[in-house]
Amino acid sequence: MSNGDIFVGEVIGTAILILFGAGVVAAVVLNYSKAKDAGWVVIAFGWGFGVMAGAYTAAPLSGGHLNPAVTVGIAIDTGDWDKVHIYVAGQMVGAFLGAILCWLVYFAQFQANSEEDKAQPTLGIFSTAPAIRNPVANLITEIIATIGLVLPILAFGLTKGLGESGTAILIVAFLVVGIGLSLGGPTGYAINPARDLGPRIAHAVLPIPNKGTSDWSYSWIPVVGPLIGGVLSGLIFNAAF
Repeated sequence: MSNGDIFVGEVIGTAILILFGAGVVAAVVLNYSKAKDAGWVVIAFGWGFGVMAGAYTAAPLSGGHLNPAVTVGIAIDTGDWDKVHIYVAGQMVGAFLGAILCWLVYFAQFQANSEEDKAQPTLGIFSTAPAIRNPVANLITEIIATIGLVLPILAFGLTKGLGESGTAILIVAFLVVGIGLSLGGPTGYAINPARDLGPRIAHAVLPIPNKGTSDWSYSWIPVVGPLIGGVLSGLIFNAAF
């Protein structure tokens, strides 16, 4: 895979991931959305389908990492760090663009959010926030949840034919759904630094009415936690397998 293919693949795949993921959150929480109040299960499946669509699209070009934690875990496993920066750059750009696409899809709903009696915070559509703010607990949650994603992804590579058949991507999509349902309650399960930071930046710069103040004091946790989880996954995989 060339550097250009990797970058383009990760941009497109991650943009699709965020379009679906942020899109399902917007659908569930924004007033005047037909999916208003559809609930957490719908959000978990929306993110899972986003992973599936994005990864299948990016796979022929880049392998479809879509997540710096996955990229780091694979690099630790293989010892190949040469293209990590290209993957991460594509993922960050794609996440930012995906957030913009979500904003465009729900533009009318975001504009309607300017009505005082219907105004609601919008940062949670684009990035994660803890149910109970406890930095140590929140960080541990993100680390464990990311290990629950990256370690199985590394192990899937040991199953002959799984990657070649494309079934692995489908399984990862359902894995993300499972993580959302089982481990997503405490922090909103970022499990992906690009997924949180790229849309968080987009939310800060987009002309969204009543978006409130961005909580940058928490933003390091959904970046550092998943990266630590990715590193630990690679180390555990090398030690155990």
